[in-house]
Amino acid sequence: MPLTSRKMPGWLPIVVLLIAMTSIQGGASLAKSLFPLVGAPGVTAIRLALGTLILVAVFKPWRLRFKAEQRVPLLMYGLSLGAMNYLFYLSIQTIPLGIAVALEFTGPLSVALFSSRRAIDFVWVVLAVLGLWFLLPLGQDISHVDLAGAAFALGAGACWALYILSGQKAGADHGPATVAIGSLIAAIIFVPIGAWEAGSALWHWSLLPLGLGVAILSTALPYSLEMIALTRLPTRTFGTLMSMEPGLAALSGMLFLGEHLTLVQWLALLSIIAASVGSTLTLKRETQIKSVDIN
Repeated sequence: MPLTSRKMPGWLPIVVLLIAMTSIQGGASLAKSLFPLVGAPGVTAIRLALGTLILVAVFKPWRLRFKAEQRVPLLMYGLSLGAMNYLFYLSIQTIPLGIAVALEFTGPLSVALFSSRRAIDFVWVVLAVLGLWFLLPLGQDISHVDLAGAAFALGAGACWALYILSGQKAGADHGPATVAIGSLIAAIIFVPIGAWEAGSALWHWSLLPLGLGVAILSTALPYSLEMIALTRLPTRTFGTLMSMEPGLAALSGMLFLGEHLTLVQWLALLSIIAASVGSTLTLKRETQIKSVDIN
């Protein structure tokens, strides 16, 4: 590790990670503001196209070599990355940003919970289920959440779980540089889909600065900052801080999009955050985080 990284103050990686999460949610808010112009598929196309160009320029993936057994996981990694972005943007068309991120967060939470068989994990499952019960339009439709939007967010969470599992195998040798290949695979599939659905509205030069802002805030900047934090923070600290993301998303929606949650929705969101924090704090010490958030 370089000398400068060893001299980094202990509090700085925490600040870096908080900036990364804020950047991601700010990028999501900016992306949602573009929906009236090009729709969610169009924004997905813009983000993947520009974000992939940035990642390819930084990591130069043509120099990477993957083993035969890594190629299928790499393909799954890229497909899940693209589908996760596509479904997430579809979800925030109709539901608040904080609720969408909370529902999506059930993906990595499920990966963490299903990897353990201890009694304490039952508590986190109960908290997560309670949170979902009050966020989803179940029972008496207490939280008034659009069912299709919630389904898209849960689908994005399932893709996030697949992204984690496949990314661990695909990125075993190349680490964060694997993201560039994964993003390229996602762009090949989902950029044409988004461009076709957006139509001619996508080809206006006035969208380029905003699209570039989405790509930087949602992709280039947070990926780089999260890698800095990931390599310098204990696993539990990293996971616990990442569990704050649904709350930051809710605040971002309130500040930039005028989205306000009911008291029940806030309690449900906090229940999911508590489940994520609890599962992180009770992880076995040998557990390692090998993948990072890309929303």
